[in-house]
Amino acid sequence: MTDTTHPAGSTGAAAGSGATATASISTAFPPPADERPYSPGLEGVVAAESSIGLVDGKNGRLLYRGYPIGQLVDRGTYAQVAELLWTGEWRTDAELHPSPISAGVVTALRQLPRTASPMDALRTAVSVWGAEQNLPWTPTVDQARAITSFSPSALAAFGRLRKGLEPVAPDTSLDLAGGFLQQLTGRDPDRAAARALDAYFIVGAEHGLNASTFTARVITGTRSDLASAVCGAIGALKGPLHGGAPSEVVNQLHQIGSAERAESWVRETIGRGERIMGFGHRVYRAYDPRAAALRQVAEGMAGTADWLRLAVQVEDVVLRVLAELKPGRILKTNVEYYAAAVLQGVGLAPELFPATFALARHAGWTAHCIEQAAANKLIRPDMRYVGARDRDLPAA
Repeated sequence: MTDTTHPAGSTGAAAGSGATATASISTAFPPPADERPYSPGLEGVVAAESSIGLVDGKNGRLLYRGYPIGQLVDRGTYAQVAELLWTGEWRTDAELHPSPISAGVVTALRQLPRTASPMDALRTAVSVWGAEQNLPWTPTVDQARAITSFSPSALAAFGRLRKGLEPVAPDTSLDLAGGFLQQLTGRDPDRAAARALDAYFIVGAEHGLNASTFTARVITGTRSDLASAVCGAIGALKGPLHGGAPSEVVNQLHQIGSAERAESWVRETIGRGERIMGFGHRVYRAYDPRAAALRQVAEGMAGTADWLRLAVQVEDVVLRVLAELKPGRILKTNVEYYAAAVLQGVGLAPELFPATFALARHAGWTAHCIEQAAANKLIRPDMRYVGARDRDLPAA
């Protein structure tokens, strides 16, 4: 039996054959003209105005409230940078210290399997913290300070629990980076390692309207609370197309092994159509300024000289071969490459790299939430429907 398709509002008795009915639908209900521009992934669409950060990809610049990232890494601390992002003011007395986590958060983390992703654990901890805090909608700087101080302690607790160790109470006299290392290891942090991690937090704090920041602003725009916005941002950052892969850079350098093997490995990898991690960026068409800042930090770290020397040698080979084999594309070193050097140098396990990036990004996420709420408008883009029209279900 042939199914009969009827114009909307008609009955089966009046419809005739399926072909005739379909033609009548097309005549009676022509698709509405929609000349609005469509940009897949919203690429190139200006969806917000912000005074927080400028990503100047063409010229390889990154500014926080007008200050270049190199100066901020060289002369600032993460606490000072976070305060700058939240308030627009440069305060030399700004401080952020790790805060204790509640018994409820620890209980939730204990329930997770040890094989759980640290990103999942961080998202879970922030969700529990948000439920306990019962935050009102309008996000504030105090709320931003609180969640930014909480999350390193939560991630460190899970980092220990997954190894069968008990969480360590934070030393609240330390800054966030040092406190995170202290809670992970149970020992006083090495001063140079803490400073290097603090520099990593600075370069990771803010990067325009990227996917996770956009997610945080969308959630804030619905008048949901700050913890919900950060949970959503963590979920977006977890995706491999956004969160970066400094851990994959580490694996890549281990595969290469020596400077002598670098060129053959690079050519074979490109020949297979595979990506070389740590190179190329959707926005930057020049050397990533965050990579330049972290390279200087890595060069000043004790204990990473051999590994860093290999990284520098491999970088030179990759850039030369990419320029030869892909002359039409601008593929420069990005932040992930030297983030790997810093994070490995301070002793973090590679599986903690993405979640540590999320800790750094807390300052920027929450700054954008505050800015979004100040002149809030629900973020609700439209879509163009391209599916079937005016169908009736088959007769019973």
